[in-house]
Amino acid sequence: MHARLNLMLVLPDPEFLDWDQDETAVSQDYRSQDPARVAVELAAAGDAIATAFELVPDSALGRPGRRSNGSRFTVETLAAYFLHDAVHHRWDVTGEAFAGGASRRP
Repeated sequence: MHARLNLMLVLPDPEFLDWDQDETAVSQDYRSQDPARVAVELAAAGDAIATAFELVPDSALGRPGRRSNGSRFTVETLAAYFLHDAVHHRWDVTGEAFAGGASRRP
């Protein structure tokens, strides 16, 4: 996500390379990774992307980017998707929602 944000901030209308998250999980052997190390790495990556989004000037929120299938994003909608993804994956992993949501899957 950080790389995509950077591309959108420096290129006029970047096209993002396809990314197969399932293939990445297999090729990076997610199943065998040390959870404590992954937690540290995720926290660091979260801090970095939060800072990156924080530094985006309001004038850049409409800068475009697109997927290879033609779907278009702006910096602002990329940020919204990123936040949605964090909530979605927390639900996937723990079955717990953030404050205000259901606490467990039905």
